[in-house]
Amino acid sequence: MPRVSEDHLAARRTQILDGARRCFAKFGYEGATVRRLEETTGLSRGAIFHHFRDKDALFIALAHEDSRRMADTAAEQGLVQVMRNMLTHPEQFDWLGTRLEISRRLRTDPDFRREWSIQAAELTEAAAARLERQRSRGRIREDIPTAVLLHYLDLVLEGLVAHVASGQPTTHLDAVLDLVEDSVRRKPASNI
Repeated sequence: MPRVSEDHLAARRTQILDGARRCFAKFGYEGATVRRLEETTGLSRGAIFHHFRDKDALFIALAHEDSRRMADTAAEQGLVQVMRNMLTHPEQFDWLGTRLEISRRLRTDPDFRREWSIQAAELTEAAAARLERQRSRGRIREDIPTAVLLHYLDLVLEGLVAHVASGQPTTHLDAVLDLVEDSVRRKPASNI
């Protein structure tokens, strides 16, 4: 039997994740049935679940892929830039409309909560490291602990995700993010 190349396996995995992202965006987590995943990816359930043990694993892999991308942005440009990217490239984040379903599962499913927290840690760690670097350069407020700033930015991110996912207008959200960014910056000393 011929061996499948690593490039082919990686391309197939990408095809599955891209299709799953569209399927979750359109139908939500619960509505993304195996049949719909097959239709959206153009692959059989056997091909899909050869790469992912089940729908949860597929969903977590998708979340991990996005978290890695967001963590890279947060590490280099900050968590507010992650939020700005959500506004300028909503098609990359539309699957986050499943957040209400995720929230329910986080409350009721300990295995899912554990898997989700593992992938979420990467973004949190990248954002915390960025805040510490910015603080050491004198760019971030010193009167508020980094952990508090991180929780604040995380709450804003969650609110933005919920806002965008629910189809609310994004008018003025850039200005809101300017305000958020300004609220964590160190203010120059006044010359009174």
